[in-house]
Amino acid sequence: MGSCNPMMEVVEEEKLIAAARLILRELESNKKLSNEAVRILEDLGARLAAMAKIDESKDDEEDGNEELSDMKGRIDSIYDKVMTLEVGQSMIWDSGTDEAKEYLKAVDEVRRLIERLEGLNPSKNSEEHELLRKANDVLQTSMARIEEEFKHMLVHNRQNLERERFSFRSTEDEGLDDSSRFSFGDDSVDDSIQRDSISRGSEVYIMDLVNPNVIPDLKNIANLMFDANYNKECSQAFISVRKDALDDCLYILEVEKTSIEDVLKMEWAALNNKIRRWTKALKVFVRIYLASEKFFCEQIFCQSESIASFCFAESSKASILQLLNFAEAIAVGTHQPEKLLRILDMYEVLVDLTPDIESFYPDENGSYLRAEFQDVLTRVGDCVTATFLDFKNAVGSNVSNAAFPGGGIHHLTRYVMNYIRTLIEYSSSLNTLLKDHGEDQGQDQGSSSSPDTSPAFEDDSVNENSCLSPMGLHFRSLMSILESNLEEKSRLYKEEALGHLFLMNNIHYMAEKVKGSELRTLLGDNWIRKHNWKFQQHAMSYERSTWSSILNLLRDEGLYHSGNSGSISKTLLKDRLQGFYTAFEEIYKSQTGWSIPNNQLCEDLRISMSLKVIQAYRTFVGRHANNISEKYIKYSADDLENYLLDLFEGSPRSLHSFHRKYYVLFRCCV
Repeated sequence: MGSCNPMMEVVEEEKLIAAARLILRELESNKKLSNEAVRILEDLGARLAAMAKIDESKDDEEDGNEELSDMKGRIDSIYDKVMTLEVGQSMIWDSGTDEAKEYLKAVDEVRRLIERLEGLNPSKNSEEHELLRKANDVLQTSMARIEEEFKHMLVHNRQNLERERFSFRSTEDEGLDDSSRFSFGDDSVDDSIQRDSISRGSEVYIMDLVNPNVIPDLKNIANLMFDANYNKECSQAFISVRKDALDDCLYILEVEKTSIEDVLKMEWAALNNKIRRWTKALKVFVRIYLASEKFFCEQIFCQSESIASFCFAESSKASILQLLNFAEAIAVGTHQPEKLLRILDMYEVLVDLTPDIESFYPDENGSYLRAEFQDVLTRVGDCVTATFLDFKNAVGSNVSNAAFPGGGIHHLTRYVMNYIRTLIEYSSSLNTLLKDHGEDQGQDQGSSSSPDTSPAFEDDSVNENSCLSPMGLHFRSLMSILESNLEEKSRLYKEEALGHLFLMNNIHYMAEKVKGSELRTLLGDNWIRKHNWKFQQHAMSYERSTWSSILNLLRDEGLYHSGNSGSISKTLLKDRLQGFYTAFEEIYKSQTGWSIPNNQLCEDLRISMSLKVIQAYRTFVGRHANNISEKYIKYSADDLENYLLDLFEGSPRSLHSFHRKYYVLFRCCV
């Protein structure tokens, strides 16, 4: 009555098995069953299936409990390991690679256990849900620790960059001759204008920004954090550290943070050095540091190209914008002519680096930086154009209140010619920037005060202008503006001859500068021929203004009593000779203080004067030797020829005082 007898259960089970065998035999022998038999057998089969499912469920429940117990044991073990390391002060990766690998392995196991538990869809108050919560706590704690380890490794394994290799202080700030400091009024600009030597090309140099030995560990950490859906935390940790590292790169390159307001307030000497340093620093930063940074990002986040792109763009954004901010400040500043070469350097390095920037930031992550870079490039280009056009206006509006001493080469002429000779090196950039700024003054028209211009020159100029580049047209226009300004300055001289000497000197200087440089190719040989002709015309005008009246004194007209057939008037002859000496002495006194800086030009003019003046004097004295007392011959022809050699030395001398001293000494000796 209480409990079943085991022996009876065995007997009953044997009877059940015997009955089942009997049924199977009957089914094998009886092919056709009645509906009633089929119904009974179907009911029997259903009952047997239900009994089997109940038994299977019991087995699964037992297996599940065992698996849950195993997961709980693993999570508890990993929890203990994680919390033990949390108490310690040392960094895990500083303790050795093996321990670090074991830690990552354990954390990755927790991540996988969480995935399994989440797959069970546990109810809120179930044992599985509680275990899932604990596993997430372990993962969160370990992820915070791994993030800290990640940042620590990035910071403490940075390579020591060679400051000397990328520093530019060596020569720039120690008095390097830089003509762009000068203004139109400076007398020391001749042949000193030069551009900085900035190599061009697309070569990049990849360097190790972080110790290569830790790259595998950094990749493993990044992969684990991304697998655990801590990609945001991993990315931000990487970006924060690498942003600071790139800021340090700018410090090494001596690029300081300066506001636009600070830049606009800088004196030119300081600003000039900053621009030069910036120009070289930008190229090094992009071609070396940015290239290496991009490579490093792709190494660490090789599992996702988009993540690598995002981290690179975000970590480099602040540094790039700092560099571009300086260029923008220059672009919005004043358009002083002395800045033009430096701004062109900035423009060209921006153009040169545009393919690199587009390559480094090809997708949406870098679209903002690409746009900013292009915007700054456009602004700097506009600044170049405006500065060049203002430079032309400054040349035209340069006013002198007094004549240039001695009629030599004006500072403005030296400045402009050396300036545009240097601008030739920027021909590609200037042609690009000036092509949309047509030049109506491009034709070389000459001015009303110049000697008559040959029509042949004008026709050739028109033909050449049609083939000139945008820069060539603007340069021709600038030369015409300079000539017009020089002609205005020549009118400040009281002596007409000195005005012609001044124009002769300056136009000759212009022609020589063009002839001896790439300007010759740009402006053409016809321009040189025309200006050679111009300065020769001014030389002839100088000779006429200076010597025409004095040479008239050596003519025979008016010396005879009754026409040319009468006797000569010795009194008139003596007066003519004395008038010649007086005029020559006055010319000597004034024109020894005049200047012809070019030795060959000076020698050519002296020879021309000697052929005209000395020959006329020698002929006149020889023709009237019988009618002139020797005491009235103040100078021999050789004396006068030697005195002509003293002209144009830029130091006034008095021939009269010198001769009087010599005459008194001679009389005393006699």
